[in-house]
Amino acid sequence: MTDISLSRRQALIGAAATVAAARTLFPSGAFAAGKGPEVSGAKLGFIALTDSSPLIIAKEKGLFAKYGLPNVEVLKQASWGATRDNIVLGAQGGGIDGAHILSPMPYQFTLGVGARKTPMYILARLNTNGQAISVGNDLKNVQVGLNAAGAKAKFAQLKAAGNLAKVAMTYRGGTHDLWVRYWLAAAGINPDTDVSTIVIPPPQMVANMKAGTQDVFCVGEPWNGQLVNQKIGYTAATTSEIWMNHPEKALGMRADWVDKYPNAAKALIAAVMEAAQWCDKNRPAMCAITAGRQYINVPINDILPRLQGKINYGDGRNVAGSPHLMKFWADNANFPFKSHDAWFVTENKRWGIIDNDVDTKALVNTVNRSDLWREVAKQYGIPAPADSRGVERFFDGKTFDWANPNAYLASQPIKKLA
Repeated sequence: MTDISLSRRQALIGAAATVAAARTLFPSGAFAAGKGPEVSGAKLGFIALTDSSPLIIAKEKGLFAKYGLPNVEVLKQASWGATRDNIVLGAQGGGIDGAHILSPMPYQFTLGVGARKTPMYILARLNTNGQAISVGNDLKNVQVGLNAAGAKAKFAQLKAAGNLAKVAMTYRGGTHDLWVRYWLAAAGINPDTDVSTIVIPPPQMVANMKAGTQDVFCVGEPWNGQLVNQKIGYTAATTSEIWMNHPEKALGMRADWVDKYPNAAKALIAAVMEAAQWCDKNRPAMCAITAGRQYINVPINDILPRLQGKINYGDGRNVAGSPHLMKFWADNANFPFKSHDAWFVTENKRWGIIDNDVDTKALVNTVNRSDLWREVAKQYGIPAPADSRGVERFFDGKTFDWANPNAYLASQPIKKLA
């Protein structure tokens, strides 16, 4: 029995009691002084991860409807590959208009990397933090944590035996791929030659670890927490220990949809802004909704503790009040910083996914629509930050300045440039 004894019924009562909080940010409704949305809805995909919550809450709390989009559909996707395929199809072709998405994916699709060329825009970030690198219990005896050096010899032994360690992530060049590659490379482990990186959909991570078909995985919550609760493995490190307050998922939309329906795009942004604030303020009530079968489909105790900063790593570390918790609105979590997207593009170059000759800044300026976010923020008197938080710092002492991404690349001894 954990210290979280909240039942779904109790949490739903809490949700009803706090519904008024959803009106605090934008009390007057959408675009009262201007033109309303050109359409009444959109089809948005999501993956069963905690950081899809802003889209789920915007739907469940009627926020899309509040801003003139009563017919928004929030549709579960089986994998990031399915999300990709449905975005390429578009709603007119039986797919979707946009999605809760790994932040690098709109850049790949815009370039035609790994998919038919499909220009996209990022309208908002959905969260920061809230992912982790999990490992099997057999790595406890070599003390694999934020420092992965303990795994180097073990992985070398497996390689020598012709049985490369299996490192699972969720999409080639996506956020989880980049976090686990950074973590491995910082310990001198080449993710392209010393281990085998494999793609596994997030909801299947725990089952695959239980079956012994992978040694490491990187994924968003609640799957790392569930792994610990089932005593199958432990959390080596949260991704925010690698890069504090790092960007993660985004609201990505097909560019042709946004270009055709700009007011509807701004209505989506407004609804997601309000939902993000609500999620930060009402975490137990949020979990009562998002943990449901039609959404993430996990017990509340697999999802809520880490959202409250209670992290049982599963190896004896049990932390309360951790700063490494998912944020939806706090500390500009919802703002799509261009500098962050420049890092994602640069890391995709580092690992040979995006061609090194691509103009990073021009690409970011095309895909990242922080200008639309600012327009919505201005309408409601919300301050918007600059497009960069400044120089970003990582756990191994490396830094990233989006004004000079090549200096960052040069500082990384392990890389594979295309």
